[in-house]
Amino acid sequence: MRTNIAADGGGSRLATALLMLATVLVGLMAGLFFAFDVSVMPGLARGDDRTYVTAMRNINAVIDGNALFGTVFVVALLAAAASAAVELRGGRGGVAVWAGAAAVLYLVVLVITFTVNIPLNNELAAAGDAVRTAGFPIVDRFKGTWVATNIVRTVCSTAALVALVRALVQYGRATRR
Repeated sequence: MRTNIAADGGGSRLATALLMLATVLVGLMAGLFFAFDVSVMPGLARGDDRTYVTAMRNINAVIDGNALFGTVFVVALLAAAASAAVELRGGRGGVAVWAGAAAVLYLVVLVITFTVNIPLNNELAAAGDAVRTAGFPIVDRFKGTWVATNIVRTVCSTAALVALVRALVQYGRATRR
């Protein structure tokens, strides 16, 4: 059974809302990762290790305790995947392919976050006073790995955003017929 598709081939309100929601949420996340790449991390790298560690711990604590961030972070994937499913059921395979590609690209972002960035954040948080007395050996490893994987997250989330914009364009064409 098709979703609420008009007889003229137009899209449903659900399909429109999901595609727009996915695009906005993925765009917000791509912007966040990009901001870290071009300002936050280079700015922190200019300071001393103690400032770097303190700032990253504070940033991570704010993000961890922020329900809005968590919602946007996860719902971006859910909206992209749901959009792909609704578009496929609605007979708009071209739109579904782009939305599905966006979902896969954004899933890569989540996998990297949960397997690399969050464990590094937790390791930095757990280091406690040992970081202060050991000459900050964790900081160099943290900087190299965290920054590199954040660049990958930026590229993947930006590619997901581009795929969703392409899906929106195709959706507009398909629903005008």
